[in-house]
Amino acid sequence: MSTSLFSNTPTVTVLDNRGLTVRDNAYYRHPDSPDVTSERITRHQYDARGFLTQSTDPRLNEAGLVNFSFLTDLAGNVLRTHGVDNGITVALNDAAGRPFMTVSNIGTADDGTEDASQAMTRTWQYEGVSLPGRPVGITEQVSGEAARITERFVWAGNSPEEKALNLAGQCVSHYDTAGLMQTDSVALTGVPLSVTRRLLKDADNPDIVADWQGTDASVRNTLPGDGGFTTLTTTDATGAVLTTTDAQGNRQRMAYDVAGLLSGRWLTLKDGTEQVIVKSLTYSAAGQKLRGEHGNGVVTTYEYEPQTQRLVGIKTERPAGHAAGAKVLQDLRYEYDPVGNVLKISNDAEETRFWRNQKVVPENRYTCDSLYRLVSATGREMANAGRQGCNLPSATIPLPADSSAYTNYTRTYTYDSAGNLTQISHSAPATGNNYTTDITVSDRSNRGVLSTLTENPSGVDALFTAGGQQKQLQPGQNLVWTPRNELLKVTPVVRDGSTDDRESYRYDGGSQRCLKVSVQNTGSSTQTQRTLYLPGLELRTTVSGGKETESLEVITVGEAGCAQVRVLHWTAGRPAELTGDQTRYSYDNLTGSSGLELDGDGNIISMEEYYPYGGTAVLTARSQTGADYKTVRYSGKERDATGLYYYGYRYYQPWAGRWLGADPAGTADGLNLFRMVRNNPVSMKDNDGRVTEWLDLAYPHKSFNVVALMYKNNPMLKLYHRIFTQETKKILDEAEVNESSLKKLKPNKRQKTSRDMKYTKTKLKNYAAHAGFLNVPSGSGETPRFKSGFVNLPGSLSNKNTFPGVRLIDEKVKRRFEEYSPEKLKESTKWRPETSLGYYHVENVDIFISEIKKLYAASGSELHEVVERRIRNHLASNNNILPRMAGIAGLHAEVQALNHIISMTDTEASVASKLSSSYIYTQRLVGARNEDFPACHNCSGIINGLENIMTGRVEGHTRLIRRKSI
Repeated sequence: MSTSLFSNTPTVTVLDNRGLTVRDNAYYRHPDSPDVTSERITRHQYDARGFLTQSTDPRLNEAGLVNFSFLTDLAGNVLRTHGVDNGITVALNDAAGRPFMTVSNIGTADDGTEDASQAMTRTWQYEGVSLPGRPVGITEQVSGEAARITERFVWAGNSPEEKALNLAGQCVSHYDTAGLMQTDSVALTGVPLSVTRRLLKDADNPDIVADWQGTDASVRNTLPGDGGFTTLTTTDATGAVLTTTDAQGNRQRMAYDVAGLLSGRWLTLKDGTEQVIVKSLTYSAAGQKLRGEHGNGVVTTYEYEPQTQRLVGIKTERPAGHAAGAKVLQDLRYEYDPVGNVLKISNDAEETRFWRNQKVVPENRYTCDSLYRLVSATGREMANAGRQGCNLPSATIPLPADSSAYTNYTRTYTYDSAGNLTQISHSAPATGNNYTTDITVSDRSNRGVLSTLTENPSGVDALFTAGGQQKQLQPGQNLVWTPRNELLKVTPVVRDGSTDDRESYRYDGGSQRCLKVSVQNTGSSTQTQRTLYLPGLELRTTVSGGKETESLEVITVGEAGCAQVRVLHWTAGRPAELTGDQTRYSYDNLTGSSGLELDGDGNIISMEEYYPYGGTAVLTARSQTGADYKTVRYSGKERDATGLYYYGYRYYQPWAGRWLGADPAGTADGLNLFRMVRNNPVSMKDNDGRVTEWLDLAYPHKSFNVVALMYKNNPMLKLYHRIFTQETKKILDEAEVNESSLKKLKPNKRQKTSRDMKYTKTKLKNYAAHAGFLNVPSGSGETPRFKSGFVNLPGSLSNKNTFPGVRLIDEKVKRRFEEYSPEKLKESTKWRPETSLGYYHVENVDIFISEIKKLYAASGSELHEVVERRIRNHLASNNNILPRMAGIAGLHAEVQALNHIISMTDTEASVASKLSSSYIYTQRLVGARNEDFPACHNCSGIINGLENIMTGRVEGHTRLIRRKSI
């Protein structure tokens, strides 16, 4: 890729005299016309108080339209949001700042007036004033229908029985849209030890809606079906998970190294013997995976670029001495541009082939425009591949041994100025597999559909609900949505005078899918396939003609290195071609897509390659039956029979490169709510359907605007901010009470007594800040975890008592920073530390870290290896020079909260999942007490990953930072 394409194409942010962003200017060039540059301007408007009122993208601005408009109250809380993609939403809080009522799914009529025919009103009910004010119920009412209580919360009391199970203050019964989730016991660290899921009676019927009316719990408990599915967990003293036993009695066991990272995993099927899933995992000093050996004897090694630490190689092989013979099964090599865009992927384990006078190399090459959007891709596909829609291509069986299986292809992508993918052009000249897929985009929004549904831009909006959910998948295939904008039902086949085929879904209170039912009519009989999703387990059954023909337990072991492991255990109806209790190791690529599947003996089950936006280019398998049981594919997500991929909060249609519905996170990922991973699917990934992340291990900081949207889209965050504020007030009140009692004592007695008090005015000055966190797991079997009480640890930067390993920088030295970082200054003239408040130099990092560990140990905790690594990285990225105003890096309250969150995880892979669903709050204990305290320079540099700081960062860290390697 020519670097001249990106020359003089900066992103320019224009500020008004108040420092508010009023324009974002981007400069677009296409590789086919590098001399032509066009300016793309995104505009923002604010009211007199500085609150955002409008945002407009380049395309709609030309049409005189606005993407989003906001109406705020005096405190800046958004009362009304009008988005062209997701409709109108009104949100009101009560006097305590808790969510009180929202009205969503309000559309706009042709004459511009509001259309509330699809509106859904949601109200929250809370405990009385004598209690903590926790939610006890949620009521929802769709326009024209009766109100329903869709969720109820029951909190444990303070009885000896509840205390014995550590349930005091916990939500023990959550009645939600799927049924009842019960928490039966909790560890001291807050990890649920026993949870039970009960589904609604007739949950398979999509027309059944939860309604938890009445105050009599005995009546409510008759609504879920008989029996339940209980998951058990054991932990160590730090909260790390040691074993899990799923609802069918299958037991998983984990072991960890001295750094707390996963080192081994075992599985014992019910009434079976223990088998090894992960033999060993080896990590670098930086915590990156270097080598993994699985229970099938296959070894995966990882290679990183020294300068950037980007992953450049994943090699999976059967080593010498393996029972099936030594063989390199997959050897993926990655090449990047300086920014981190993937330019080339090659598989050195595959051979170069020749067919019809063309050379077919096992590699993919990618080209981006100046906005980092993918515009062309080349690779190989099966020679018998045709145009793909919602159906998978036929697998090549058995595994190909000749050279006629593959041919070259080229795909090009076209976008409009708002980032909507409008055309996919496919070309494979050797086979004549040439076609174009057109997407019609609305002239009033970013809603878009395949041109087979309509070619008229003005007719696109009619194919969406008021909330921005697509109403047809293909012509004649209707989509039905819940009032919460969850996909309820797909009708793939419509029959006149007969029952339609359907696939329906049911979700829990967190909008996570817990049940899928597919009904197909075949002549005179009906076949029903049912999948129930539980923690670590999927229960799949097939009933045909009223008789159960298959019962399958899929034990989901989860990630193990760069592999996902699933064990298929049939209790009835096992296919004759497959062995019982089949273990399937799925080896992923950089984007998490499942490319290579091996069995428990290390033999290949299937191999699959993908087009950039998710279609299947190559699919080979040793048997069709084995290929049929592969459900996890592109991006590591489940592919439904509809062809849609389920990501967690949204469904994705790979043939169009678009989401099926508007982003539930609002504008957290941009003004276009349907754009997939910012149109760069080979360098970016979306884990759950809400926010895009770069794949080169660098993550953007959360800005204040993003935080505001997170509060808006997740009322629980606002609720727990209030609870955290109350916890801070308790600390302040306790200090006041203690001070009053100390004043009554004589000096000697006062000094001795104050030492035994946790909070006094003097101690608050040293503590300075109070932090806490909320973890909201995405799994349906877990309950939210909230913990507060973290305060700053002592660390002096005075001349008389300087922190170990540190040398203070005096005024004379400040003017000569070259002696500390001559190479950095030589590389970039932009790097100049701000010296007005004074800095210190960490001269001996090991001594510095050692003292931090001692302080953590003295506080009753242990500095986690991951947090230590982050502190070291923060020091390195700042050339070991830190501002004195920010204190000692790693000792502040919010970093301790981060340390506790990471210490609760059971595997390195689960760290990312835990952090992405964690929210950190910090407030002041001195000065403007009980007010939110933005994270300082050091804390922002250490808490720099997936976790969310809900109380802000210092000004220099509020912008979205691409990566420190630029």
